[in-house]
Amino acid sequence: MRRIIMRPCAIIAVTLAVQFPALAQPLGSPSSGRQVATTICGSCHNISATMLSRKEVPPSFDDIANLPSTTALSLKVFLRSNHRQMPNLIFSDAEADDVITFILSLKQK
Repeated sequence: MRRIIMRPCAIIAVTLAVQFPALAQPLGSPSSGRQVATTICGSCHNISATMLSRKEVPPSFDDIANLPSTTALSLKVFLRSNHRQMPNLIFSDAEADDVITFILSLKQK
């Protein structure tokens, strides 16, 4: 039974990866993303490790970047979703791409 479910899932995953290779490429400019993040997100989040430490609620961008689940797609979905503990911010597509690229640039390898 498990094999029956896994095979179609694998086929779908490969098909999507082949059809959407751009999702693996950088989306925007990290420097522009840093500016947008500082302006829009900086009143609540620590944007960089050089900022003075605050309460870790909400998490710093470094912490967000280093979550195993953080990908370009997960960040894009997150930025387009409503959240109870976060204001409903509206980013243009370019701003969202820049912020996502900035956050991903903080990921430690």
